[in-house]
Amino acid sequence: MTISGAGLRRMRRLRSMKQQHLAELLGVNQATVSRWERDQLALSPEQAVKLERIFAAPHHAAAADAALKRLVEDSLRPVHLICDSTHRLLSASRPRQAEWRAPIGAFLGRSLFPYASAEIAAAEQSLEACGWHAGRLMSLTFDTGANANACLPITASRVTWERIMLSDGSAGRLVTTVTEPAAFLHPMHNLCVVRKSPSQ
Repeated sequence: MTISGAGLRRMRRLRSMKQQHLAELLGVNQATVSRWERDQLALSPEQAVKLERIFAAPHHAAAADAALKRLVEDSLRPVHLICDSTHRLLSASRPRQAEWRAPIGAFLGRSLFPYASAEIAAAEQSLEACGWHAGRLMSLTFDTGANANACLPITASRVTWERIMLSDGSAGRLVTTVTEPAAFLHPMHNLCVVRKSPSQ
């Protein structure tokens, strides 16, 4: 796909998409999208393919992504949305942001995996065997311990992961703190499948 900066800007605006949103879908920062649109930087072949998928998707699909992000941001529960494969933060509710010791801008577009607790890392390692990436497992609930990180603290709690498809064909992961259990149990004793895909 070969596209001029003006063409990219026109297609983005036709979809009522902000530069920041397009940047998040492509895994870059807003400044990169701005440079593309001013013809100061060329897209890589991989970025061009992803961009083609985004703009080939029905218009309502991109709007659905924006609506999902707004729902996350407006949620009264501690919840955040990440890219399922890269763990980049896409959106977070105010209750989730209140748990963090830095503004959301410090984390948006960055992988949150370096802040994972041992239990979250173990659950991540189990996903392939569970069929998560193949779409056979759509939701997972487990207990996690604290991560002892001052910048982005995780406390002992029960967490639910839900796999959600985004408009560009990639998967997102909705991370919700369900409860703060009085008695913390080892997560792998309490790992449970909540929902499988309808085909199973």
